[in-house]
Amino acid sequence: MARIAGPSSFAFIAVRPTGGKRFGVRQARNLSGLAESLRQENQVLLRSWTLPTWASREAKLSLSDHVTLNEQLGQLLSRGVPLVEALEVTAATVRGATKPRILRMRELVASGTSFAAACRTVGGFDTVTIAVYQGAERTGDLAGAAKQLAETARRQMKVQGKAATLMIYPAIVMSISLVVGMVMLTVVVPMIGEGLEKADIKLPWFSQMVMGAGAWMQRNLTYLLMGVAGLAVLLLVFRMGVLKLVQQFMRRAPLIGDVVLAQESARFFSVMAAMTRTGVPMADALAVANQAVNHPSLRKQLERLRTRLIDGGILRSLIEEVKEFPIATRRLLIAAERSGDMESAFTTLAGDMTDEVDRRSSRMLAFLEPLLIVVMFAMIGSLLLSIMLPLMSLSSKIGS
Repeated sequence: MARIAGPSSFAFIAVRPTGGKRFGVRQARNLSGLAESLRQENQVLLRSWTLPTWASREAKLSLSDHVTLNEQLGQLLSRGVPLVEALEVTAATVRGATKPRILRMRELVASGTSFAAACRTVGGFDTVTIAVYQGAERTGDLAGAAKQLAETARRQMKVQGKAATLMIYPAIVMSISLVVGMVMLTVVVPMIGEGLEKADIKLPWFSQMVMGAGAWMQRNLTYLLMGVAGLAVLLLVFRMGVLKLVQQFMRRAPLIGDVVLAQESARFFSVMAAMTRTGVPMADALAVANQAVNHPSLRKQLERLRTRLIDGGILRSLIEEVKEFPIATRRLLIAAERSGDMESAFTTLAGDMTDEVDRRSSRMLAFLEPLLIVVMFAMIGSLLLSIMLPLMSLSSKIGS
């Protein structure tokens, strides 16, 4: 089969219906396709530039896009609406940035391309989603697979929301503490230090150390800002390595490691539920679902399970060797394998693990709140203490 040419990326200037101009970046087959996609949004193309390959990387569909797309497809296809018409209706419900991609999929499907191949051609879909669509097309249950993928995306949005809360909340608190501490250290502390020196007040060693550091930072503020900017650039350049280090720390940390493991398990069971629904063999389903797992230990155990299953191992015995799963989870999978209802077990476990992420995240936040208060007191309280000690000494001298 001939390979369908992928879309190109264009930077463009278009005229809006209100008369204003719009600059944007969009993928299209060619210049005519770009003009047509803009015309469907009542915009007129003025100028366009073809972007080079290194600059034309387009982001994947967001989880909200996946939910909208699969919910619409599941509802329409289950009611007998042809796929081409279902995609046309879906294009009217997604975000404006996603609409051209859905319309391109509609064109490909109308020309005889399979739905999974159309998703692969337009880009933005991960390998797990495409594999689920391929299995669904083989079994003729694309509507059921779309509904399952919509539910999976909803679970992932819930899990990611909890994970974002765990990361953003401490980051905001620590950022505020650092900003307040830096302002006090570079502005307030040196001013008070100069006043105390003029009053000929003998400073305690702790106050001398803090005020000396503040005075030095005030004199070299330009170089400090340059150093912070350089550090930010290094973090941006080596962000992938930094992200890996952060992920390793999160997996090994006492409380947050449990949250990460529950999050990875929820993702794995959600994918397995979608794969088994489409009738994909267990070994093939594991090959796809394992790609959604980033936890090294869990992924290694699941890969070993798949390899030994292909070699003729018994699934119920191999499940016992996945020690990263709780014993209750393993027992449920073994019981489901004996009864031949793995799909229901995976669906149930996906929901249970999502709820477990919610519970563990709440416990983690309950632990972080007092810990952050202690850290804030240690940072800002030490600065206040360096100021209060000489002031207390001054007040005692005045009183005597």
